[in-house]
Amino acid sequence: MHEWPGGDGLTIRGDSWGDPDGRLVVLMHGGGQTRHAWRGAGETLGAAGYHAIAFDARGHSDSDWSPTGDYESEANLRDLLGVVGAIGGKPPILVGASMGGSTGIMAIGEGHLEAEALVMVDIAPQVEPAGTAKIRAFMEQKREGFDSLDEVAEAIANYQPHRKRPRNLDGLAKNVRLGSDDRYYWHWDPKRLDRDWNMTAYRARIKAAADHLDLPVLLVRGGLSDVLSEEGAQAFLAQCPHAEYVNVTDAAHMVAGDRNDIFAGSVVDFLHRAAPPR
Repeated sequence: MHEWPGGDGLTIRGDSWGDPDGRLVVLMHGGGQTRHAWRGAGETLGAAGYHAIAFDARGHSDSDWSPTGDYESEANLRDLLGVVGAIGGKPPILVGASMGGSTGIMAIGEGHLEAEALVMVDIAPQVEPAGTAKIRAFMEQKREGFDSLDEVAEAIANYQPHRKRPRNLDGLAKNVRLGSDDRYYWHWDPKRLDRDWNMTAYRARIKAAADHLDLPVLLVRGGLSDVLSEEGAQAFLAQCPHAEYVNVTDAAHMVAGDRNDIFAGSVVDFLHRAAPPR
């Protein structure tokens, strides 16, 4: 596990794959996820000649939690700039899912960061309120903690009914932390959920930033997603006509986790044309 300086004195932690001298690919997960969601994609990108890194966003898993509860978009941007600067400051390729994709759109579209290419994973300026509300409801549940990993598995299975429930629950330990009271808690800082977001202004900001994506762009949608609809995807493609599009028909919002084979293959194919490995 690597450590990089984020914004505000926080330490950001993550993993890497491939040759450190290769073209940098930064993988940013969505809210409530961790860097582990990218493991398969990172391995594929590393084998394809890229230097892939995936880090836990602040307030998630092994990265520091903000002592002031600062989880605004600007904070995520500061962390991204800190990590890229620590690695060498060369223009990276950004791959972002959901929250991470929004960070990528703003970083490039608002001129905070020069990049080689952008891959947006099940995110666009227009998303479905019901889908985002479902994510928040999932993150809000059981703030008092879970009695067992089996109870954690039940909560995840209810949220992702299209996935088979794992027989071995050891892997779920990456999604939770064991408290001093021997109860399991979600790996994210609950203060993240205490903010009163102005979602109308937030989505307008992302849409404005998307007007300035003058680099190669790939949009990947999960065909079963209730967050990014086909209508939302087509609206973005009309806004950004040079963007490429892949619809992974049997994947939901967490595309890389549902069908990493198709996802990673599509990303490598796109990058080999848009920003080939050195």
